[in-house]
Amino acid sequence: MFPGATDEREETDTADQAADSDRGGETDTRGRSSDRGGANFVVVGAPLDVSTTFQPGTRFGPRRIRTFAEPFDDYDHRTDQHFSDLGVEDHGDVRAWDDVDAYLEWLEGTLRDIVWDDAVPLTLGGEHTVSLAGVRAIEPEVFVCLDAHLDLYNAYDGNELSHAAVTRRILDDVDSVEEVVLLGVRTGSEAEWERAAAEDVTVVPPEDVGEWAFGDRLGDRDVYLSVDIDAADPGYAPGTGTTEPFGLEPREMRDVVREVAPHASGFDVVEVNDRDDGQAAALAGKLVREFVFERAASSLS
Repeated sequence: MFPGATDEREETDTADQAADSDRGGETDTRGRSSDRGGANFVVVGAPLDVSTTFQPGTRFGPRRIRTFAEPFDDYDHRTDQHFSDLGVEDHGDVRAWDDVDAYLEWLEGTLRDIVWDDAVPLTLGGEHTVSLAGVRAIEPEVFVCLDAHLDLYNAYDGNELSHAAVTRRILDDVDSVEEVVLLGVRTGSEAEWERAAAEDVTVVPPEDVGEWAFGDRLGDRDVYLSVDIDAADPGYAPGTGTTEPFGLEPREMRDVVREVAPHASGFDVVEVNDRDDGQAAALAGKLVREFVFERAASSLS
């Protein structure tokens, strides 16, 4: 369970699990009424680890993020809030299986239930492909993403649902999305850069992120915020599948999360694996908390 959250995970007996076998046996609500009782935020683990192209291990991401968030103080001095007072619940993990299309559909339904309950889903990945389910559930107008990579392949190794194609899927397949803003990007194929030159994509390189501001770009538009942990320089977050040097400082990532959080109806942090001593997971857990603190503080102002 994410530290400071209450436990929303549901008990399932053998009959329940058998009934769910065609869906992979993952945690779900199966159409029942919500028991959230007014939760403001709901954590959902999405340990998908199917299309990782270099170092696998994102299946361990949700568990590691929860674990390495344990030492953080409940109190946030900057916003004068306690995390445990902000209505955060932990739904547990939606267990992944190898049919990615079906898994994303099921994950989307879980996240959409949260949105319908007027709560903000906080998804812990898992490979970046899970962001597609989050965006489908939220149906935002703007997708903001911290990432080292463009992820604008139409298909990678023939796979349109590869984590390297997730931003392209969001642009092409989610009708509500009008614009994508990518911050911290420092690599991509020639074809990806050609797609990124279109008017619906804004790319901010790492060296410009600290001085770049959204201005009135977000305005009254609905936003989904995604953090691929590889946006950070690998010196800070080596525990990720495809490390890319010359990346962002953690404070720069924190500042982006704080700026976007008041506008965002959904949030995820993805691509954390088990290939370090917890640096990537600790940064991911801290960014989840920063999002919650800022989002909650903005709703009170």
